[in-house]
Amino acid sequence: MANAWKRDKNQKLLAPKTLIITLLVLSIIFLSSLFFFSSSSSSSYLQNTNPNPTISTKFPIPPFDCFKCPQSKPVIANVVENLKYPFLYSLADLGNLPEKPHKNIVRLLKGKPFRKPDISATIQEVLERMSADGKRDGFVVDVGANVGMASFAAAAMGFKVLAFEPVFENLQRICDGIWFNRVASLVTVFEAAASDRNGDITFHKLVGRLDNSAVSEVGARLAFKSNKEIAVQVKSIPLDELIPPSQPILLIKIDVQGWEKHVLNGAKKLLSRKPAEAPYLIYEEDERLLKASNSSSKEIRDFLKSVGYSKCVEHGTDAHCTKE
Repeated sequence: MANAWKRDKNQKLLAPKTLIITLLVLSIIFLSSLFFFSSSSSSSYLQNTNPNPTISTKFPIPPFDCFKCPQSKPVIANVVENLKYPFLYSLADLGNLPEKPHKNIVRLLKGKPFRKPDISATIQEVLERMSADGKRDGFVVDVGANVGMASFAAAAMGFKVLAFEPVFENLQRICDGIWFNRVASLVTVFEAAASDRNGDITFHKLVGRLDNSAVSEVGARLAFKSNKEIAVQVKSIPLDELIPPSQPILLIKIDVQGWEKHVLNGAKKLLSRKPAEAPYLIYEEDERLLKASNSSSKEIRDFLKSVGYSKCVEHGTDAHCTKE
């Protein structure tokens, strides 16, 4: 899921000095339009279609407080293209400015929306099918939320979200998106890595590619060996300790760069619910990343079968699993 969009072909970049000036001007213009978009379009949709208006849950750890969080800067945000339920998100990785900016900055300079992330479209397609079947009561759980591309895809449809993200810079961008999309009542964020134990864990941030940060140092550097890696201590918590048995969960998405088995182990009770109440499961199944965290796709599939997930279908590098 890290490479969530395709490359643009034949990109022609502006001269470095021109690019910076243009970027600053367009940032102001685009951010002004974003406020209009989120207030006139997104919030009115949510007010009319929020499927979970009465859910109220107390959690064993406090959610991340966006109001107390220092503002990220610069803020480069835009609407996503070609989604039925559009939303905005803010970039954490800007690329190597000014020579080689992030591809979505290039798109913004050309007056285009951000490229549609595959996971955003997938989340909306799954939730739309659930809605058609009358399944609308419950949370979407986003483990490895990055900058919110799955969380906001769900929130744009009116679903409540529990988002887990241990990288502070990504949390700042999620806070940007909560404001831009007017979804503070829908998205609850935790500064934590979901895992199989409660406590602190060493996490490896990858400078310039925060979306590839991981618990495993080998996994974090697998695709970007030249990027600087920074080890930090982050809180870890099992989903079973945070989500009460009575709380309906519609969908769990997990993208944690090879740490998926540990997340699943920490959600065994949640995943053991009877078929009518068990969440739809989407997780990244990248054998190289799993091996870097001392697990495998077979080990995960065997575990899922043991808790009743007998049907798993591959979608690219992701697996979609359900109970019959």
